[in-house]
Amino acid sequence: MATTTARPRRAKSASDGAATRRRTCPFCEAAVEEVDFKDSATLRRFVGDKGRIRARHATGVCRRHQMQVAAAVKRAREMALLPHVNS
Repeated sequence: MATTTARPRRAKSASDGAATRRRTCPFCEAAVEEVDFKDSATLRRFVGDKGRIRARHATGVCRRHQMQVAAAVKRAREMALLPHVNS
């Protein structure tokens, strides 16, 4: 006979995201239809210091625009507008 013990529930805090507001997509606010790979200044905001593309939850970009940002960063790297690794 195996007995299971119930875990005590912990109270939600502000760090759990219970009382925080969700960040809105900067591209949706500016009514951007397509993310441009030639705008390297904008794309640098979405690339971390080691050169990795930052995640949606870190940048606040919606799913549609995050896919466009990833493709634009890859194109910009191919055209040598962005480095593969920041030094």
